[in-house]
Amino acid sequence: MGEGGVLNSGVSAVPPLELQQQGKRKSNTYSMVSAILASTVSILLGYDTGVMSGAAIFIKEDLKMSDPQIEILVGIINICSLLGSAFAGRISDWIGRRYTIVFASVIFFAGAIFMGLAPNFGWLLVGRIVAGIGVGFALMIAPVYTAEIAPATARGFLTSFPEVFINSGVLLGYVSNIAFAGLPANLSWRLMLGVGGIPSLLLAFGILVMPESPRWLVLQGQLGKARQVLIKTCDSKEEAELRLAEIKTAVGISKNIVDDVVTVPKRNNGEGVWKELLRPTPSVRRVLIISVSLFFFAQASGIDALVLYSPRIFQQAGIKKKSDMLGATVAVGICKTMFVLVATFLVDRIGRRPLLLTSVGGVIVCLLGLASALMVVDHSEKPPMWAIVLCVAMTLLFVASFSIGFGPIPWVYGSEILPVRLRAQGVSIGVAANRLMSGLLGMTFLSLYKALTIEGTFFMFAGITAGAWMFFYASLPETRGKTLEEMEGLFSTSMFKWKKSMKKDNDVAENQN
Repeated sequence: MGEGGVLNSGVSAVPPLELQQQGKRKSNTYSMVSAILASTVSILLGYDTGVMSGAAIFIKEDLKMSDPQIEILVGIINICSLLGSAFAGRISDWIGRRYTIVFASVIFFAGAIFMGLAPNFGWLLVGRIVAGIGVGFALMIAPVYTAEIAPATARGFLTSFPEVFINSGVLLGYVSNIAFAGLPANLSWRLMLGVGGIPSLLLAFGILVMPESPRWLVLQGQLGKARQVLIKTCDSKEEAELRLAEIKTAVGISKNIVDDVVTVPKRNNGEGVWKELLRPTPSVRRVLIISVSLFFFAQASGIDALVLYSPRIFQQAGIKKKSDMLGATVAVGICKTMFVLVATFLVDRIGRRPLLLTSVGGVIVCLLGLASALMVVDHSEKPPMWAIVLCVAMTLLFVASFSIGFGPIPWVYGSEILPVRLRAQGVSIGVAANRLMSGLLGMTFLSLYKALTIEGTFFMFAGITAGAWMFFYASLPETRGKTLEEMEGLFSTSMFKWKKSMKKDNDVAENQN
């Protein structure tokens, strides 16, 4: 019997437990390698965000820039990433998820070259704009590809990888600040920004060994190729056939069709998707509101303001030496990276919802603590040492609390709850909200804290985050263990029904344990 006849033959007998476990180890390894390769593109944003916090000190010294010019340079990359995210969804539906990742790497490489060779503010701004477009492509496509390649049992773990690499990039950017800080000012910042192009070029070649997303292949009618990828990435061949049947149903292809190549309904090639997103059904509207809110509030908590301006914040906290400020900044990067790694192991074990609510609660407490400590420093002629230590401690705890849930979970939720036909463009809307908020904070933070005081600004972030916690508590269902094709049914129920369903699922899980 040919490959295309598997569905007609029914599901074969379940193999022995030992063979299932061997297959599971093999497939999960393949899924993990593919997810890691796809997620490494997110390191580009992290590096460019982290390195700019220290590079700005030397750029200001070398090119004699004002604070408003520094704000523009810091924030413009996130504003311009909106353009990349807006086009990335449609382009990924056209050329595929994998080649869109390659495209993102090439664009970012060009931006890094522009920045490293920039003779003045204008050319530096051009480089940041080009790099921002590449970042927008990368942020949209990495979680989409990972969610579509991952089996349901490991999807939360794998789709949190983009946040892991964003944080790893931030840390590398901070380390780059330290490594090149001893050079003359006119050379140090150029190397800090320019070396970011090297990994992007390597990524463009490394990603070519990855398989294409099976859901994108089905959208193109390439069922035979999709089956081959699913067999490699699922825990068993039987699961692969079941997943293929679910995807076919989700995109409007009959389960009974067993050809390797079929004609797909026209709307699945990306046409009409924006119309469906702008005039959504109740379930799609609810998914969009949740997805966009997660991405928006993650940035509205003030995390990127802290990452981008951590040397300034530590200076306001009473740390005066440049080496001490950069050292404390590296500690922030280490803390973020460590705790987002912890989150990858917890998201599939304790679930998205409890991890997110705990994380957001911790962020609120830390923001209040940081604001209070900064208020003591700001109103003291000679800041007490305990207040300075508390500022640093609350900053580290803030990034730890954020990274353990608030950072990675929007990418997990956003990439898994949207229907397959809307996923690429739908995620691009959430990413656009995330980058817009990040860009606005980056371009206004210095002016904001001068107007509200540094402590007033962080009290404001705490209030916004408290509102986010209440919204998440009222509106987010648990999606752990659900297949991507089950999500639409989950969100088509009312809030009260999914809460009852969630309680029932939790009771069943407790009984099994």
